Amino acid sequence: MIIRCNHLEAELPEGTRVEDCLKALNCFPHGTLAALKGGLAVELREPVTADCSLIPLTLEHEEGRRIYERSLRFVMLLALRHLFPYEQVRIEYSVGYGVFVRLPGRTLHRQDIVRIENEMRRLTDLDLPFEKKRWTREEAMDYFTEEQQPDKVELLERRPVPYFDMYTVDGMSEYFYGAMAPSTGYMRVFTLFELRGGFVLQLPAGKDFDHAAPYLYRPKHLAIFQQSARWCDILGIRNVTDVSRMIEKNELRNFIRVNEALHEGALSEIAQKISQQYKHIVLVAGPSASGKTTFAGRLAVHLQVQGHPARRISMDDFYLDRDAIAPGEDGIVDLESLSALDLPLMAEKIAALLDGQPVKMPVFNFNTGKREYGDEEIQLQPDEVIILEGIHGLNPEVSSLFPAEEVYRVFVSALTCLNLDDHNRIRTTDVRLLRRVVRDRLFRGTPPEETLSMWPSVRRGEEKWIFPYQENADSMFNTALHYELPVLKPFVYDMLRSIPEDSPNYLLARRLIKTLNYLPDAGEKILDEIPPLSLLREFIGGCTLEEQ
Repeated sequence: MIIRCNHLEAELPEGTRVEDCLKALNCFPHGTLAALKGGLAVELREPVTADCSLIPLTLEHEEGRRIYERSLRFVMLLALRHLFPYEQVRIEYSVGYGVFVRLPGRTLHRQDIVRIENEMRRLTDLDLPFEKKRWTREEAMDYFTEEQQPDKVELLERRPVPYFDMYTVDGMSEYFYGAMAPSTGYMRVFTLFELRGGFVLQLPAGKDFDHAAPYLYRPKHLAIFQQSARWCDILGIRNVTDVSRMIEKNELRNFIRVNEALHEGALSEIAQKISQQYKHIVLVAGPSASGKTTFAGRLAVHLQVQGHPARRISMDDFYLDRDAIAPGEDGIVDLESLSALDLPLMAEKIAALLDGQPVKMPVFNFNTGKREYGDEEIQLQPDEVIILEGIHGLNPEVSSLFPAEEVYRVFVSALTCLNLDDHNRIRTTDVRLLRRVVRDRLFRGTPPEETLSMWPSVRRGEEKWIFPYQENADSMFNTALHYELPVLKPFVYDMLRSIPEDSPNYLLARRLIKTLNYLPDAGEKILDEIPPLSLLREFIGGCTLEEQ
């Protein structure tokens, strides 16, 4: 058979393992964890039986990072099983380049965390193989029943497939939702940090595969996740099976009402703070598909309740003309760069508005790539608040354009605390991507493949221009709605399934599909329960904020 990698090829015996194929082609860079074969991630010890091309996966690739985290979680769970047998373990949410882990029935102290880390290092030094075997659904359910993991039993009950690929090390078996590294020895780079009765399991970052990323303490980010966890308690959910049960019992309508009421309460609280502090400029920032636009519109409504009419302005209208933006080193114009905005013009226009002057505002025409001006002038009413929304809203270079005493900053993101099960979380970035695929297809005419292709670039821009400044916020607002995945599923599922296996986006689409497979459809009839001002309406349609 002919195996290709990086424009090299070799003829190798049928059944040669992926790892040996890559090494034969001298295509096994440091940190290789698996490989791409077509649109699938294949494990290093999987035999190759036909001609194909292979691409090594390292931590530089999103799927490589997920394989590393998935495999390291297994090592951690095995260490916890040795130290705290049959104790419930819950892997919660991302914290920088790590994940927050807690044991719901136990508060962990520093000495406990040192013991856990030492046991994990012992297991990685042993280089124990992840033994992969195919189990029937009944075998898996029986095992997890014995292991006192009812969350997994119920999840597998709702997944009508005949078998699952299980991994076993040292007598402990686990079911994960993707490829794994060959052995525990591949997971030697990590560290643990004590945090709020649990710990952060910290992974490597970027291109440095040999050191765990430093832990950055972000108290405001953690606080909004804690708020989301409290909301989960109020709503009575933790895992997708809790949502599924509500749908089966016809309880989803009330669930939606309570979830939306929690959003209303949080919005009202932010508006009250802005009013009490006599702020006149609200800077709103957040990553893609976080719901910034609808948040800004709803905040305007709540500010009016506080006696402050609000004027919404988009930073996008202050883009430089496309032909005036210098391309980057790669020759591509980066519209997510701060340098793509005309900051002096923005400062001039906002200052004139605050002075009570009538002002002609620019509108950026994305079709022509140029700013345009109409004949209409706007002028602020007394006590009117400007809501200035854009991805750079929390960047100090933007906030410094305005008097500090006038500015209130809000960071908006979708931070879900909903898991598949206690050991497998649903990533907030995946939820945002599902939102964006639906919105782009419905309202921008963008096919799913194009949205998926843009996503890595979007994520790089967020890491550079948005997330580093999130702690500058005076308030954070979590736009996640714990009912949204079963609502989004019928909008997006068939679109993702239509992406062919030979597409470079197949792996990403398949990963999203695997998450959606564990959720039932909410059903079309439930859509009438979603309020017209819901954050979700920005993505599925029916938002009435712009209607007069």
